[in-house]
Amino acid sequence: MQIALSANRPSIEGEIDPRFGRCHYFIFVDPETMQFDVEANPSAEAASGAGINTAQFVANRGAKILITGNIGPNAYEVLAAAGIEMFTGVSGKIRDVIEIYKSGDLKSTSAPNATMGMGRGMGQGVGMGRGMGCGRGRGRGLGGGQNVGTWQSTSSTYQATVRKEAPDDEISQLKNQAENLAEELAKIQRRIEQIESRQ
Repeated sequence: MQIALSANRPSIEGEIDPRFGRCHYFIFVDPETMQFDVEANPSAEAASGAGINTAQFVANRGAKILITGNIGPNAYEVLAAAGIEMFTGVSGKIRDVIEIYKSGDLKSTSAPNATMGMGRGMGQGVGMGRGMGCGRGRGRGLGGGQNVGTWQSTSSTYQATVRKEAPDDEISQLKNQAENLAEELAKIQRRIEQIESRQ
């Protein structure tokens, strides 16, 4: 049996990436042997359909279990149709999360835990945006131009926040979220400069 975990870096020592569809990496692990493969998410930078495409990628890779932060409704439907058991609202170090899963302390998800939010168009016009934030932040939307959307948590799913060393882990997580947000901000700034250079 293979477990897929969304990861912030290509290592089992990394942390769960809260974004499913746009996470940068997946760690595919055999929980019995702890042998794992790392694969880059081919839809991380997709213009649209990242959640659905990523769900198909995970299903095609043969995973039976998915552990991640947030899953939107479209991706959830694809994963559910493929018979993949999902655990969402999870954060912490990947190695620790696998141990928590093996101990039976994670509760599987029966509904998506992220929804689409309205976005303000930063390009041409106003569109519906699918937020890419870390469960509570701002991100790039999909629609007319680069939109700013918001993920909204809709589930009180068990949080597998691995906080045995509580303050240190939380600081590490917050630093990771700040890094991801800084990356997104840099992309937005580059896009603004590209648009302005054409005017």
